[in-house]
Amino acid sequence: MLNPQASLSILHEPFKRSDILTAAHHMQFSERTNWNTQETDLARAHRERVRDGLQLADLTVSNPTRCGFAYLADLLDALCNPGGLDYDPNPRGMLSAREGVCAYYADHGAGVSPEQVVLTTSTSEAYSYLFRLLCDPGSEILVPQPGYPLFDFLAGLDDVRLRTAPLVYDHGWQIDPEGFRRAITPATRAIVLVHPNNPTGHFTRKWEARELAALCREYNLSLIVDEVFLDYAFDPGEQPQTFAQGLEDVPVFVVSGLSKICGLPQMKAAWIIATGPERGAALDRLEVIADTFLSMNAPVQAALPAWLAGRGGIQGQILNRVQSNLAELDRQLAADPLVRRLEVEGGWYAVLRIAALQPDETTVRELLERGVWVHPGYFFGMPAAGWLVISLLTPEADFATGVTTLLNYLGTNQVCNI
Repeated sequence: MLNPQASLSILHEPFKRSDILTAAHHMQFSERTNWNTQETDLARAHRERVRDGLQLADLTVSNPTRCGFAYLADLLDALCNPGGLDYDPNPRGMLSAREGVCAYYADHGAGVSPEQVVLTTSTSEAYSYLFRLLCDPGSEILVPQPGYPLFDFLAGLDDVRLRTAPLVYDHGWQIDPEGFRRAITPATRAIVLVHPNNPTGHFTRKWEARELAALCREYNLSLIVDEVFLDYAFDPGEQPQTFAQGLEDVPVFVVSGLSKICGLPQMKAAWIIATGPERGAALDRLEVIADTFLSMNAPVQAALPAWLAGRGGIQGQILNRVQSNLAELDRQLAADPLVRRLEVEGGWYAVLRIAALQPDETTVRELLERGVWVHPGYFFGMPAAGWLVISLLTPEADFATGVTTLLNYLGTNQVCNI
């Protein structure tokens, strides 16, 4: 800042305006974007290994378009639908696209009308719409942990605070109803539920849904349910129930999209389904939010019904891959009593329980040096030692090699540290 004497001299002496602006101007950023964006040592080591072309079995992959699956040769023909040339600024999305979403839920035994559907470009955008719908600055959203870390950034960008509620493991993952109750405060507006959870792969059971519904009624909360992995149950005889139908006395907002359902993350198409009491008022407000952005593009909306109708081909390949990799993981674990795979019912990930002999970040770094890349458990809110998360989407040969290297390393490391 200029001192008073300097300010007076400016009135009487020639000066360059650019000099003053350069000296005085400092861009002011919002606190909501005050993140530490420096690259971590672990991320740097991974980037350098990839840059140098060194061998790497990637057991973190989550992008199906990079995993060797065979997509239909005419998949992109749907983008040539003439409807994509018409600009229909309906904030909820094209009627034909919303009808395609309803047909998807009909296949799951749920009756959903197009009026209940609001299209978005991603589930991330869907969450943002819902946070803005339900929350004021400083309001709180309850999220189970372990869980995917994306919510931290979304909540911060919408001036919402996150509070965590525990998932516990006892012969399988499950919610802790009293833990959820203790986490609720007067500022809480909604509970977020991922069904099945990422990364635990645990489907919400009927008793858990009843417990959560009771909490929503008692504390006047809404339930936001993320069902992107709904179609990926490992038991072929199980047809998990969608939350788009079944809790009519509780405000429920179901989010999902093409990223997982059709293995098409690049097409940027998702939706919100509103159910329960006061859904009309909620949808009217969501319509205003959506109308403010009008982010969905017409060609993808026009193609969406065809892509949803043809989802079986890619889903079959993905399910075969994850089931094959899970069987290979179990085969190798059978000879290693020191590492345990936790129960998993669906999704694309598996959680490993390992001896907590050192921080998981150290374990992940040493595995990287041996050519295997895995997630440390703390990335998903697990303790700092004793947990690894691996993707089941990795191509089979790389997966088998990566698991062998991982278990050889853990066996040697655990023996040396006992």
